[in-house]
Amino acid sequence: MSASKPPVACPVCRSRLIDFFQSVDQQRYWRCERCQATFLEPGQRLSPEQEKAHYDLHQNRMDDPGYRSFLNRLATPLLKRLSPGQHGLDYGSGPGPLLARILTEAGYPTTCWDPLYCAHEDRLNQHYDFITLSEVAEHLYDPAGTFERIMAMIRPGGWLAIMTTFQTEDDRFAGWHYRRDPTHVVFYRTQTMRWLAKQYECSLHLPARNVALLQLKPVRSGRRSG
Repeated sequence: MSASKPPVACPVCRSRLIDFFQSVDQQRYWRCERCQATFLEPGQRLSPEQEKAHYDLHQNRMDDPGYRSFLNRLATPLLKRLSPGQHGLDYGSGPGPLLARILTEAGYPTTCWDPLYCAHEDRLNQHYDFITLSEVAEHLYDPAGTFERIMAMIRPGGWLAIMTTFQTEDDRFAGWHYRRDPTHVVFYRTQTMRWLAKQYECSLHLPARNVALLQLKPVRSGRRSG
């Protein structure tokens, strides 16, 4: 990790209204006053090589029923809201794209993109009816830029489906298992999801624990969806 240096702005909403939150095991965390996101001081992130080595340790097997059940926490409420013929993108799919398989098997073709395991950049130049981020948002170094890009890829009336463990009790933050993952650098609260929904003029649905579904406004009369 590089030398400690206070952040300039929140990586989620780019607000400069940030305060020091906690120091845990020599790691410094900050809290945004506007969107309530909590994030690791940027200079303390892993190197790209360290991050990739950690991801390679994950055991998310395609044939694991427990992993399928976990992903269904996101897939099930999303599927209830989709219409026939829609297709989507699993953003940050990882080495085992089971979520895309679940959605495709249900009749909604879903392709994958991942910066390390499925880096087909042409897939980021298309439009989709829904995009999923399952256990991805907490890894993002520039969530503001990522959300801007993703929202531009979703057709009007489409969905952004996020699953990440929400940060709740501050007094348990130091011992929180989610914080202890060295690749987790930003933590979201329900208030953060509300800020995202307001920022992108979406309706917000919280159908299950740690799941947020944001629906973009439908196309206006005379406007083409692309």
